[in-house]
Amino acid sequence: MVCRGLGFGGSVAAMSDLPQFPPGFRFGVSTASYQIEGAVGEGGRGASIWDTFAHTAGKVRDGQNGDVACDHYHRWEGDLDLIAGLGAGAYRFSVAWSRVQPTGSGPANPEGLDFYERLVDGLLARNIDPLLTLFHWDLPQALQDLGGWANRDTAMRFGEYAELLGERLGDRVKLWITLNEPYIHFALGHVQGIHAPGLQMLSDQLSVVHHLLLGHGLAVSALHRTSSSPVTLANNYSPVWPKSDSEADQMAAAVYDMVQNHLFTAPILLGEYPPGYEFLTTADVDSIVLEGDLEVISQPIQAMGVNYYNPSLIAAPPEGDPLPFARLELEGYPKTAFDWPVVPDGLRELLVSLKERYGDRLPPVWITESGCSWPDLDDQFRIDYIAGDLAAVRAAIDAGVDVRGYCTWSLMDNFEWAEGYHQRFGLVHVDFDTQVRTPRRSYEWYRQVCTAAAPRPDLQQDPTG
Repeated sequence: MVCRGLGFGGSVAAMSDLPQFPPGFRFGVSTASYQIEGAVGEGGRGASIWDTFAHTAGKVRDGQNGDVACDHYHRWEGDLDLIAGLGAGAYRFSVAWSRVQPTGSGPANPEGLDFYERLVDGLLARNIDPLLTLFHWDLPQALQDLGGWANRDTAMRFGEYAELLGERLGDRVKLWITLNEPYIHFALGHVQGIHAPGLQMLSDQLSVVHHLLLGHGLAVSALHRTSSSPVTLANNYSPVWPKSDSEADQMAAAVYDMVQNHLFTAPILLGEYPPGYEFLTTADVDSIVLEGDLEVISQPIQAMGVNYYNPSLIAAPPEGDPLPFARLELEGYPKTAFDWPVVPDGLRELLVSLKERYGDRLPPVWITESGCSWPDLDDQFRIDYIAGDLAAVRAAIDAGVDVRGYCTWSLMDNFEWAEGYHQRFGLVHVDFDTQVRTPRRSYEWYRQVCTAAAPRPDLQQDPTG
């Protein structure tokens, strides 16, 4: 394999070396509800699938859970001050569906909506754009008990939930993000079983995929009715590199590319599933994808959220493997504390490939998530990582991709899913015993990026325009 990618080193992180971005380009930070909020039994919140999963023995490293997490539910004002201290123009956060609707349906929980209204108003008071994600993997457990995303009714309930949020916050949220990384939620939660809800559905996967997409479409409809702000979703993308030129490896890579990069994109932008998707079910496709569904799914979105971490090296699977591809270790690159390879130019490659494939159907892009796990307070590694991202984004812009903003993951250390509290992605270090927040060196560096590398945007400007 030939290694590809920009260099990765301290020199690129000097402020004088950073690229310039177009006027109005936004810099921000991202978090997610279950990973930071805590207070799982307060304010009328119902149980989510991550509450259940994290309290199941053997599912999360060292038996850890998000019961307290960063205690953001009680400390949100100080956390917003940290964002304001960065000079960040945007904050991407998610709403816990079960805090708004404890069972996933029915009337809204007033305490839940009040909490998110305070959060949104607190952001606006600090001149920070609220970018609100409706679903970041924490499905209400009551809906999972009825089949979760394998049940078409969950998509209907998601549309109703979106309408509740749009009616309450639609005049203040600047960008709506329906789903976060539906591919990861599907693959890790419903195929591999290493994320909530912990299922291994090897023969009927399409129902989950399709109902996530249908839920997205119904949410888009609801938000367009209740808010004038743009709507998108945040997909996790990965450049796919075949292990070799062999026909078997090339075919495996093509299947993987379809599943990760286009299964949750082509139906939205093109109104059709990508070729080859039928292997995801043994049932009749027409029994899952009903007439009119793709019209709902493909309603126009005003932005495309891109989450990026690394490329994928793909080979043909071992004989007898139930999956049609095998993902291999990518060697020859620096590794994060999570042992993920750092390939900044992969982001440029990815953005350019999306533009080449979807052309004018690709709306303006937001980098809604990218970051690295690194524990040190003096975290030059993280600075280099973000600097590499920014160089890649600038190169993609120069190649003709319309990129409007970048949110790094994450504002602060948090509950990293099946890894518990062992992976630290934050610009701000969190002591989970005391809840003391300590800004890392990268926080100060990113503050300079936010305040000096681009002008602060006019908050009245459309994030996609």
